[in-house]
Amino acid sequence: MTPPDYEYLRKLLKDHSGLDLSADKQYLIESRLLPIARKAGLSGISDLVQKMKSGASHFIAEVVEAMTTNETFFFRDKVPFEHFRDAIVPAILQARATRKSIRIWCAAGSTGQEPYSLAMCLKEMGTALSGWRVEILATDLSQDVLEKSRAGIYSQFEVQRGLPIQLLVKYFKQIGELWQINPELRAMVQHRSFNLLHDFSQLGSFDVIFCRNVLIYFDQETKANVFSRLARIVEPDGFLVLGAAETVVGLTEAFKPVADRRSLYRSGQMRAPQARPAISLMAAPRLAMAGG
Repeated sequence: MTPPDYEYLRKLLKDHSGLDLSADKQYLIESRLLPIARKAGLSGISDLVQKMKSGASHFIAEVVEAMTTNETFFFRDKVPFEHFRDAIVPAILQARATRKSIRIWCAAGSTGQEPYSLAMCLKEMGTALSGWRVEILATDLSQDVLEKSRAGIYSQFEVQRGLPIQLLVKYFKQIGELWQINPELRAMVQHRSFNLLHDFSQLGSFDVIFCRNVLIYFDQETKANVFSRLARIVEPDGFLVLGAAETVVGLTEAFKPVADRRSLYRSGQMRAPQARPAISLMAAPRLAMAGG
């Protein structure tokens, strides 16, 4: 791969997915894109680049998908799901008591472990959400991972990563050597192919947005732009959850950190501090979270 080829691919990936590769990631591109070139009968990445330059748009989609990182597992990092159970849902229960609905967006849903972890959290709350309409929207750039998420079928290795055994037994059915999450939880999650560089307004508004472990691949300008657009679709008293290595600090005033809640933010549109939630979920079954 020549330096001009690498620069072309860097720009293409940033323009189409927001991925901002440093100048020393040639090895990563070679390891992920060579299989695409060989499958197409091309001699190498330079030929692949020439195909894309000549207008072979299907290669662009394959390249972007191949470079997308889809690492995930159930209850990943544990803390965000504790925040969801102990802080976010109690506040939503109070604030939405009249309309009885909650809308959640997993902005990088990958193969489904994050949205299904949230669905299990909600089901474990029992009657606290009785009569409520719950919608979890899981989006991702990759069609392949969305198909896996829709099916809700996981290997033994995947269900052993972060998923407490009691939840595996309760919410999954074994199919040979695989496990499928039950239809009730699958019905709680809607799936949609979506690019975070595109207009968010078509998605509607959300009470809670999980946008974890994706912005770390974007440059500062793109991060700030994403935060600005997230602020326009989150409810004025809504929540944003980021990954452990991500922050809004220095990038936007649209979200404010929640004290003593790492990676949890509230919309800067809130007009006044919220009263302490009157509804407690302490009596609801607590998840025995496994570390991620």
